[in-house]
Amino acid sequence: MAGNRPQFDAPLVVGAQIEARANHPLVADRPFLVQEDRTWTYRRYRDECVRLAYLIRQRLNPVDDTRPGHVAMFTENYLEVLALYGACAYNGFTLFGVNTGLRAETLAGVINQSRARLIVVDEKLLPELDRVREDLRGIPPENVLVLGTQGGELPEGADLLECLEREVAPAATSLEAPAVEVTPQSNLMVIYTSGTSGLPKGIRSSHAKFLLIGKAVAANSDLGLDDVGYACMPFFHSNSMYLGFHPAFEVGGGLAVRERFSASRFVPDVLRYGVTFWNYVGEPVHYVLSALEREHGGEVERIIREVANHPRNRLRYAMGNGAAAPDIDRFMEWLGLEDMFELYSSTEAVISTFRRKGDPRGSVGEVTDPNVKILNDGGTDCPPAEVGPDGKILNYAEAVGEICRVAPDAGLFEGYFEDEEANRSKYREGAYHSGDLGHTVMRDGKRYLFFDGRTDDWIRKDGENFSAAQVARLFQEHLDIVLAVAYGVPCAVSDELVMGALKLRPGAEFDPEEFFDYCEEQVTRGGMDRKWFPDFIRIVDEFEYTPTQKILVRNLKKVHFDLGRIPDARIYWRRRGDTSFRAFAAQDYEGLRKQFERAERLHLLEY
Repeated sequence: MAGNRPQFDAPLVVGAQIEARANHPLVADRPFLVQEDRTWTYRRYRDECVRLAYLIRQRLNPVDDTRPGHVAMFTENYLEVLALYGACAYNGFTLFGVNTGLRAETLAGVINQSRARLIVVDEKLLPELDRVREDLRGIPPENVLVLGTQGGELPEGADLLECLEREVAPAATSLEAPAVEVTPQSNLMVIYTSGTSGLPKGIRSSHAKFLLIGKAVAANSDLGLDDVGYACMPFFHSNSMYLGFHPAFEVGGGLAVRERFSASRFVPDVLRYGVTFWNYVGEPVHYVLSALEREHGGEVERIIREVANHPRNRLRYAMGNGAAAPDIDRFMEWLGLEDMFELYSSTEAVISTFRRKGDPRGSVGEVTDPNVKILNDGGTDCPPAEVGPDGKILNYAEAVGEICRVAPDAGLFEGYFEDEEANRSKYREGAYHSGDLGHTVMRDGKRYLFFDGRTDDWIRKDGENFSAAQVARLFQEHLDIVLAVAYGVPCAVSDELVMGALKLRPGAEFDPEEFFDYCEEQVTRGGMDRKWFPDFIRIVDEFEYTPTQKILVRNLKKVHFDLGRIPDARIYWRRRGDTSFRAFAAQDYEGLRKQFERAERLHLLEY
């Protein structure tokens, strides 16, 4: 379909690119965004962006260094969210994507750190914002605008759509674009990831960065005018913006939007909207397969007949990260894909690889940038992995190191928002440090990258990186816990699971049901994201420390929940749907081990 790709003559500025598509004879009136029974053409998208641009500019004027054009969004996926993105682009403002899983002081802290002066909040999430309203600095009450999504009664004067009608113009009105000078380097959006301590870190992303990534992904996945993406990953996350919205936008294609991921709705939506490519992170691939297996009684021939060979199935590609090799095989077969691009990248967008059909099984693609290195703790290159006849790595300890890029520049990484310490930590001594572990395998003169998890200070679950220290801090707020650490441990189907090690106060006994309820309370009313909820808990009498009295997390991470190596360890776990932690026994470990073996991830347990 690459030949069916129109050309747009416009600078690398999102507003100008929107104008180019809205005025293109082949593209202007084509469907761009669709959600349920609503469809916006490129021309309509342009008009809604401009209408919203005037509203937020009027609300924020005057804009200067002390009164920045900063806008926050705290909402699930809706067409208006993408219009807000475009509105900020036209105005030269910066949009801050607030994770919808944040709660309490973390939520307030992120919003305050952004210095946002206006926020658009999903009606569904308004109660969470109201809980921290008194802690917010810089957003006046009249600039809390609510996107009605639940059909309820909204606070007087806060309805976003009513404000647009009253203060700017009715829906679908075409207004002249704001006369604002915007450059390709202007910061368009701050996307949050987590640091090793404190609040999540905001990653700056300019107009040029978004547009260049969209171009690269569209070219790598051979997208064209007739392609339709499926955006069910959150718009506050780089995955949806880099791999969903912008590739579709780049080629003048379409994008079907679902407010949040639903395994049961995936195939019906693919068929309904004519989806041709999907962007994913982490376990959703596994969840879709499980839903299909349940629906069709595990009959593979029936799944292929009714899904892969369905006459309305146009799905060709999926792209993302965190899927296990067997799941990739099944997904391609059951959904009838031409290829599935398991890739390695991050919001910083410094190091990227793109797995293609025929690349080594389990890899995340070829390393084409010679500046990308695997470095050990001493900062020297790790050798490529030596693979034995049985597929096991013979020199795992020597081959695995941190994935880095050694170069005088940091590629597309434009720095963290107002966090110079994080910038210095990320790019130091001439190298960009990803915080990811990996190894390479040589084949036919090419280097292929394999992802081996996060370093000790980070956890990666369902495609999102977050701070182990933040999770541990919440554990330690429990009255019976005097010291805690959190770390990522192997997962059979995706990135990592969350494990916590707890040292209890003298005389306290661990109550698995009570601690489960405590974590649930932290999710619903505290500062814990749902993904931070621990999957495993280990009770320790004492931690092992470094000479500088730091807990040796790496030693805990190395043995994880392996009862073969730590047979006397007190470990508890939970499975999906559980309402309490329960004791983890030898037979549980053996069952998990078989899952890892089937998923071809046994090496993650054994090294």
